[in-house]
Amino acid sequence: MNKTMSFRDVFLVLKKRALLILSTIIAAVVAAAVLSYFILQPSYQATSQFIVNTDSNQRITDFNVNDIRTNVELINTYNVVIKSPAILDKAIEQMGLDISAEELSSKLNVSNAEDSQVVEVTATDGDQASAAEIANTTVQIFKQEIPTLMSVDNVNILSTAQVKEDPVPVSPQPFLNMAMAVVIGIMVGIALAFFKEYWDLSIKNELELEQKVQVPIMGVISHISEEEVLDMIDKRPKRAAKKSKGGRLYGNKTKKIG
Repeated sequence: MNKTMSFRDVFLVLKKRALLILSTIIAAVVAAAVLSYFILQPSYQATSQFIVNTDSNQRITDFNVNDIRTNVELINTYNVVIKSPAILDKAIEQMGLDISAEELSSKLNVSNAEDSQVVEVTATDGDQASAAEIANTTVQIFKQEIPTLMSVDNVNILSTAQVKEDPVPVSPQPFLNMAMAVVIGIMVGIALAFFKEYWDLSIKNELELEQKVQVPIMGVISHISEEEVLDMIDKRPKRAAKKSKGGRLYGNKTKKIG
């Protein structure tokens, strides 16, 4: 295989190894489907929200720009505090869980929109009821403990996580996984195709031989199978019958007349 390849060479390699590439894509998609439907455990999410106010008794309509800016700055601190052992250890104790604070922290995601006083606490678990319990309990413990930890009482629960009758798992996502498998399969298949082509040192035809030895080809000896030889014999024209005095010659035999 030449070190430099033209677009036509690339196309010919892909065409030649099309079956390999297609097989790789199919194998990747099947593997992704098996993982998504039969191996990976589904995960569910539940979200609880709380709002940060300057004063727990202050109405939203009484806020000014400075109050909102102060609350937004506090939220960055609260996002760290809510996932700290000071909060999570008590949440674990209240729920009776047999996990560490680090493990519970990995199940939680705390976020808020830019310049928003609303904070969302999202819990992820293999059971939606457990995810809802984790989110709600964590927010409740945080609301109870924040006055002691920071000497402020400015957290109000906005909404609690609810358990749905027919929850939809957030992961795995079979169709997304299979779509990604198609892309990965194409990339791996093409890589394998060029790898096999690069290490394939066999000579397939006279053109490759001429390029290999740098000597012009003077002639080509064709291979003829036994079936082709027999077919050629059967198609030979029959020998014409020869006439002779006193008789006619049919093949190698003479028949007398009269």
